[in-house]
Amino acid sequence: MESSKGNQEEQFFLTPRHLCSYLNRADAQTLFYDPREIITKSTYEKLTQIGFRRSGSHLYSPHCSDCNACIPTRICVKEYQYTKSNKRIMKRNKDLRVVVEEAAFNSRFYDLYQRYINQKHPDGDMFPPSSDQYKTFLLSPWAESFFISSYLGKKLISVAVTDKQRQSLSAIYTFYDPLEAKRSLGTMNILSQIDLCAQFDLDYLYLGYWIKTNPKMNYKINFKPIELRIDSQWVKVEKA
Repeated sequence: MESSKGNQEEQFFLTPRHLCSYLNRADAQTLFYDPREIITKSTYEKLTQIGFRRSGSHLYSPHCSDCNACIPTRICVKEYQYTKSNKRIMKRNKDLRVVVEEAAFNSRFYDLYQRYINQKHPDGDMFPPSSDQYKTFLLSPWAESFFISSYLGKKLISVAVTDKQRQSLSAIYTFYDPLEAKRSLGTMNILSQIDLCAQFDLDYLYLGYWIKTNPKMNYKINFKPIELRIDSQWVKVEKA
């Protein structure tokens, strides 16, 4: 990529081999966009389109020499049709009030995040949760971020951290009340993001990486038509 500084090429940094967060192997590597660069909206969108993701203020992509299991995914929202299962989940959650709020740190959001990480991901990279970890993982000074928040009465029960780009939304992370698991809030939040894409007249919802052999990632492939980035090309998958 050409740098905003002129003809100077932008730099990327490759990490040493490390434990994989998704598969049982210790040879994972991650490619990071130069954190010293000023990240513009255009740069962020271009990198998203080639499979990069945001974690806090860092842009990264898996770059393992012996594995290509992490496949970037995006939903073609203008072609998406709600399934019977989607409609059941929407009906199940019709008692919720869904609002778009500023991406921020406060006790209301953090308390829910902390309970979610402690109960759902005690073996994950985000455990143990902390206020600093919340801020450095979810928030960014340069991203156009917001929270899609769901309330049961006055009680906050889920948050979908979402970034807006010129042609798309990017689903960064979702956390929810572990006691409300029967509501399928992960899926419900994706449906809310699809609906918001339609309101903004956007083309895609980026869902991050799909890993065929990781059961926790299987839900992503259910949203069809979906596109998978394979061999540097977006390939549409319309049927199971």
